[in-house]
Amino acid sequence: MAADVPHPTAASRATDRPGDASPFALGLLLRRAHWRAAAVMGEALRPLGVELRHFAVLIELVNHGPTVQRDLVTATGSDKAGIMRVVDDLERKGLAVRKAVPGDRRVRAVEITPQGLELFDAAHVAAAPLAERLVAELGPDGTEQLTTLLTLLAHPTDGEA
Repeated sequence: MAADVPHPTAASRATDRPGDASPFALGLLLRRAHWRAAAVMGEALRPLGVELRHFAVLIELVNHGPTVQRDLVTATGSDKAGIMRVVDDLERKGLAVRKAVPGDRRVRAVEITPQGLELFDAAHVAAAPLAERLVAELGPDGTEQLTTLLTLLAHPTDGEA
């Protein structure tokens, strides 16, 4: 009777190697690509005295202006304690300041300083050649195609998260 019971086919083992057919393959490859890109961008930021976690907050401040810490938590995917440490670092370095929010004494908005804007611009200059090196093997068409595909994945048009 045991011979009549079909044996389930072995599930694909998730890897991040080329040719992996696992349903986790894309996520694993994206994770590996993220690690590589983060390392390259970290290399660009290191001489400026900041890390990616600092730069992520600066990006939000440049894009949205003064922002309360709880919104920085959401925008950066961090947690409350992590954002507090990053904002403390940015304040110590003179790159951001906390300011009172009118109407709520308990809430502080974080604002980028002129020095923070200078660093933000310098980071882009420092990162440009490293970013080019990161995607050099793709060629111009491949880089544009990858950017288009990742944008579709990161910002779906049907509103799904």
